[in-house]
Amino acid sequence: MNLQKQKTLINFKKSHSLLAKIIKMIEEDQYCIDVMQQNLAVIGLLKSAHQMLMENHLNSCFSHAIKSKDVKKEQEMVEEILKVTKLANK
Repeated sequence: MNLQKQKTLINFKKSHSLLAKIIKMIEEDQYCIDVMQQNLAVIGLLKSAHQMLMENHLNSCFSHAIKSKDVKKEQEMVEEILKVTKLANK
């Protein structure tokens, strides 16, 4: 596993841990602002992980598709990236 994927995995694991903390905070009826701050931390980690995944995809899969000179494969890759980008911006 390359360094970029390791960093991405760390962000997902931190998010997982924070989500468990948030669930516990809600079950314990903790202060709303404290819960929201933890929620924002998870959102930040997930956004960062998404960005790292996109960079890795562009530098590996997308790069290979472009180098292959397969126009159909290139177009499919572009459409996939646009789809994911649209979903991320909702």
